[in-house]
Amino acid sequence: MPELSVVIVGGLHADARKEAVARLLADVPDSVVLHHDLATAAAGTVVRTIRDATGIVSAGEAPLVNDCACCALREDLVPELLRIRDAGGTRMAIVELWDSVEPKAMAEVVTAGGLTVTGVLTAVDPALVLPYLGNGDDLAERGLAAAATDQRTVADTFARQLEYAPVLAVAASPEADDEDRELLAQLHPTARQVPIDDLTVPAPRRRPLSSLARAALAGFDVEAADAAQHPACALLPAEADAHGVSTLVWHRCRPFHPERLYAALEDLTCAAARSRGRFWLADKPDVLLHWDAAGGALCVESAGPWLASLPDAAWDMVPPVRRAAAALDWHPEHGDCCQHLVFTSPALDRDGLEQVLESCLLTDAEYAAGRTAWKQLPPAFDTLLEV
Repeated sequence: MPELSVVIVGGLHADARKEAVARLLADVPDSVVLHHDLATAAAGTVVRTIRDATGIVSAGEAPLVNDCACCALREDLVPELLRIRDAGGTRMAIVELWDSVEPKAMAEVVTAGGLTVTGVLTAVDPALVLPYLGNGDDLAERGLAAAATDQRTVADTFARQLEYAPVLAVAASPEADDEDRELLAQLHPTARQVPIDDLTVPAPRRRPLSSLARAALAGFDVEAADAAQHPACALLPAEADAHGVSTLVWHRCRPFHPERLYAALEDLTCAAARSRGRFWLADKPDVLLHWDAAGGALCVESAGPWLASLPDAAWDMVPPVRRAAAALDWHPEHGDCCQHLVFTSPALDRDGLEQVLESCLLTDAEYAAGRTAWKQLPPAFDTLLEV
């Protein structure tokens, strides 16, 4: 079958997303845009449109699946892309995601369907990064829920959209200042930031390709993107401090006291616009726990065992990237068990934050008591972890 490049463009910043899609559509000949509008889900359907540079080519509806608009999108997306590919004549299919749809799930669906994802882009307006990260409203309150059971917030959805994409399509924003741009850079330092309106110099007798189009066609690795988000081996931001924005990387090799950490959760969650990483609780010493906070709300969940708690025979089943990440943290006494938390925010109180974190660790006496004693500590996180 003829090769079809699939480019996924997402983001809650709708104006920036539409601008990025328009740039790609205008810049790459023989391209189309496929969009599923989930705003009509309340009526029982999802509206699908396909358009090219001249306008709408086709439109249709996909019925809801299990009363879930996102499920309908998953069921309809790959067959439509395969139809476009098989019809021939299309070089690039731009999948413009609806506002709150996250690119990770869609990239995995498209790849599993046998198609080639050459780029995943999140469109961003730098002036809106902090307001969206600080917005703890439920998506349902803003008319952005993808299903009746959707309990995500604006902040955590935007954070995942931002951090998954290896390319950020950045809109020209007169309202953005140096602090806004620095916050974006520190939140996702490994991302390639591409101005939406940045045109490259054309080669002789060739149509110019924008930097955005080059990034969209550069290639995408679904497995690498997944590993970069996994709490055990995530590519977390590094220490930084510029233009009023700071990133604190806090790494320790001693477990938290569950009750003291639980009592400090509100202070820690509200200390930064964004914080994430992995942490180690004394009463659950074998469990790697995921910390994910934005918009004043915290999600804590188990991410499976630390490698140190696995038998040697199980290590062959662990992906190499996970083993490499564990090796970087390896301690002769307790292996890869550690605290690795990262806090990014304007006006970050680094000293105060470190003091609170340090106060939550086991004391020397508690640490010396050993794992048997640790496991007897009150299980303060059982409710959060739904144990």
